[in-house]
Amino acid sequence: RLNELGRKYVESLESNAEIQKINSKTKGVVIQKLYSVKKSKSLIDEIDKVLAEHYGFTEEELDFILNYDIKYRMGKELGESDEA
Repeated sequence: RLNELGRKYVESLESNAEIQKINSKTKGVVIQKLYSVKKSKSLIDEIDKVLAEHYGFTEEELDFILNYDIKYRMGKELGESDEA
């Protein structure tokens, strides 16, 4: 199950990625791929649930992990301002 979810997660990241070109004075044109992790949040939650079951976490521990993810990893991407 974890292998399947991991594969879906990578596919989701790639399908939601955006290519950005930047004109740098020192390096010329720089092309980078930007990943929007928030668009894959549901898959991250599913992976966390599978891992929580594997490690025997309680519902409270799983809830902490899922909410930690929202608050600290995805906060600005989910629309929080810097003025919190």
